[in-house]
Amino acid sequence: MKKIIAYFLQGVLYSAPIGITIYIIYMVFKVVDGSIQRFLLQLFNINIPGLGVVVLFILLALLGFLGSSIIAQPFKRLFKRILERAPLIKVIYSAFNDLLSAFAGKNKKFNKPVLVKVNTISNLEKLGFVTEQNLEKINELEKVAVYFPHSYNFSGELFIVPKEHIKPIDIPSADVMKFIVSGGVAGWDNK
Repeated sequence: MKKIIAYFLQGVLYSAPIGITIYIIYMVFKVVDGSIQRFLLQLFNINIPGLGVVVLFILLALLGFLGSSIIAQPFKRLFKRILERAPLIKVIYSAFNDLLSAFAGKNKKFNKPVLVKVNTISNLEKLGFVTEQNLEKINELEKVAVYFPHSYNFSGELFIVPKEHIKPIDIPSADVMKFIVSGGVAGWDNK
């Protein structure tokens, strides 16, 4: 019986934020929609169904804008100041931040899937992603950086590969990543 109660409380903890958010949005919608409809009926004697949804969407978008610009900016500046004073934390944070932004940020790095010949004798090839084409800093003008994700793991290896061993493939990056990470089990989407 204690386990059932524990699972119940755990379920409440998981669902409460979503439920409360939905309830608050619903109540705000009722108030906004009701007020707008009454105002329009009194002033113009018209009723526009669904206008409350449009107004609520605009209000939530405005709240999101204000939250991301006015409210979030001071926290970002504070966080940057803390990072400047803690060099080790800054290195760790920036490495993880760069990795996550490479997958999903504005500067996606895993958007050039390639097939790389890793053994010219046996024609062994490996799937990877070109992450950097300009290796001038390390005096490797005829090579590129290729990231090879590991299967069933969120890790990988970076190789510096001669350009002639790389063959670009015309498959969406997300499909290639899914194929590699699943060890080929996921197969290819036949769209």
